[in-house]
Amino acid sequence: MWGGPAYSAPCYNSPVARVLMVSSEAAPLAKTGGLADVVGSLPSALQAYGDEAAVLIPRYGSIDLKGLRRVFERLPIHLGPTRYDASVYQAPAEFPFYLLDCPPLYGREGFYGESGLDYPDNHIRFAVLCRGAIAVARTLFKTEVFHCHDWQAGLVPAYLRTTFATDPTFLGVKTLFTIHNLGYQGLFPKTVLPELALDPALFRPDGLEFFGSVSYVKGGIALADALNTVSPTYAKQIQTPEYGFGLDGALRARADALSGILNGVDYRDWNPETDPLIPARYSAEDLSGKRACKEALLAEFGLPHDAMERPLIGMVSRLTRQKGADLLTEAAGQLVAEDVYLVALGNGDPEYEEFFEGMAAEFPGRVAVRIGFDNGLAHRIEAGADMFLMPSHYEPCGLNQIYSLKYGTVPVVRATGGLDDTIEAGTGFKFQEYTGAALLEALREAVRAYANGPAWRDTMLRGMAKDFSWKISAAAYSALYRRLLERT
Repeated sequence: MWGGPAYSAPCYNSPVARVLMVSSEAAPLAKTGGLADVVGSLPSALQAYGDEAAVLIPRYGSIDLKGLRRVFERLPIHLGPTRYDASVYQAPAEFPFYLLDCPPLYGREGFYGESGLDYPDNHIRFAVLCRGAIAVARTLFKTEVFHCHDWQAGLVPAYLRTTFATDPTFLGVKTLFTIHNLGYQGLFPKTVLPELALDPALFRPDGLEFFGSVSYVKGGIALADALNTVSPTYAKQIQTPEYGFGLDGALRARADALSGILNGVDYRDWNPETDPLIPARYSAEDLSGKRACKEALLAEFGLPHDAMERPLIGMVSRLTRQKGADLLTEAAGQLVAEDVYLVALGNGDPEYEEFFEGMAAEFPGRVAVRIGFDNGLAHRIEAGADMFLMPSHYEPCGLNQIYSLKYGTVPVVRATGGLDDTIEAGTGFKFQEYTGAALLEALREAVRAYANGPAWRDTMLRGMAKDFSWKISAAAYSALYRRLLERT
């Protein structure tokens, strides 16, 4: 791994880093998953280490302009001969939180697409975001490090290496590219290159080219000064054919620049002692509120009160193969036969949405499902369930298993990526093989453990005592920024 251990402490004698994070999402204004939580939380956590971080995301149509302050009007962004007129707004936050407003590109119902189809001009939408970030760094926030998150920000290093290579504003500026999920790569046909106003020479195997297509994530991997991903285990896994999505060779070629930094969580939002979204608050010292949360959750899903004495399994997930939805199709009937109850919240691939709805219809009074996303219900499931199931095929980091630990909801996970890094024998249950049989055996082990009340309580309490706050992760990022800036 490049740059030493993932959790090395920052050197306080080094200069303060000024960092602009470029992302397609940031909580609380734009969120579809964990990426938004990371980008919305990390800048504040970095302040403890003396770093100054700002964020830039698009101003999507779903983000109300009320409460935002316009800080730059008519910012021209050029992609070759095409000009896009944008404005920059700033949202109230503990750090500079900028939004790039270009209604023809971003003023739409979705972030990336609608009705299951990507927008056909996503290559332009996120190229403009990348060029907009460079403009913001020039006009609003003097930047030493561009921290680029996922494929949507993957062209920032490409533009800096080519179009702006001799611009004195950016001499000595560094780039860090963070891979949150390698399964999403930003692939477009070669014919889009002229629209991006990029040097055609970048279309090569050690640049943007990926099996004849333009890959934005490949641009970040090949051209950023440093790379990282969101857990140490995932950083190793993506260098293998099984998890590399065809990019394992490119990542192995840059292994000296790649590190893994485990995501943190914001316990201001996810803490049963203070959570305003759950029916009763509780703590490790007084768990009585958790029983009240379970009772309320059963009532909300229409499950019988008899379930109070049996394990209640919770799921909050995208319903996709990545998240292990296909394993449930193998194991559903046998799972219910273990005399357990299941509540699930999520949406995703139509085939898995239909499967979960069918499972609820086949096992009424045992299985209850809500299709969609509901943040309040997600909190109530974390608080009310006894166990939390995450059988992912791969998981770069995962946040729900960390939330579950804090809520005394014992995780049952597949040992992959960040799930393997965060769950241990004393705090949860793990299985290795990606099979329905392995999933069932882990659940059976958990159900047997649940029968021993005092031992189960000890497992809950060990999990609740774990600290996955941003403190450690922010220290690792701060150290990484400063090492970058020390390089010539």
